[in-house]
Amino acid sequence: MFGSRSRFFTCCLCLALCSLAGAAELRLAVLPNGGLAHIQVESIRERRFSNLVEQQTDFSCGAAAMATILNQAYGLALREEDVIRGMLASADADLVRTQGFSMLDMKNYAATLGLRARGYRIDAQQLDSIKIPAIVLLDVRGYKHFVVLQRTYRGYVYIGDPVLGHKKMGLSEFSKGWNGIVFALIGPGYDRENALLTPPEPLTAKRRIDHFSPVRDAELMEFGFIQSDFF
Repeated sequence: MFGSRSRFFTCCLCLALCSLAGAAELRLAVLPNGGLAHIQVESIRERRFSNLVEQQTDFSCGAAAMATILNQAYGLALREEDVIRGMLASADADLVRTQGFSMLDMKNYAATLGLRARGYRIDAQQLDSIKIPAIVLLDVRGYKHFVVLQRTYRGYVYIGDPVLGHKKMGLSEFSKGWNGIVFALIGPGYDRENALLTPPEPLTAKRRIDHFSPVRDAELMEFGFIQSDFF
């Protein structure tokens, strides 16, 4: 009987969680004498886009990726439209409407924030040496799409896609659509323990990555940081 009740309770809980459109507080009468337990829950959609800025227009994947890194790695609080407005200040608006933003547009905007932007051409096997989140350009069925490269671990690449949210791709699959360039923002205020470096595992995974450790100054300096960026 207890087992049946337990299964019934679990089923009801799952149905309740699935019905939630966003994060909320779930109240369950499971305590003695009918007392309520308050449980904070997160929808599948919110989990998929946790710590990411979602793309709102057809041409703004670059702006959303920039906003994600600026917010999470540099502590800013930017909306996608803030970044779009900032990049349009020095970009060709007609070209943006047809082709989207370029890495040059991103570089110029980063400079207005006191940050340096660097592009690095590397081999796929060197991706795991990258110690900071970066932006990469993927070819998705002929469509050029900017995403955030969060980390590479044990043959998998973890990306923050402004359209699809968090994704985990095999290195070989990722390499097929990647142009071989990583675009990084470098400068003062960088949070070396930012949330992008510990992306969530897919919901079907049995455990999260637990091998993250803070990046040393020497490793960041190899990637373009200077000593003054740490003060």
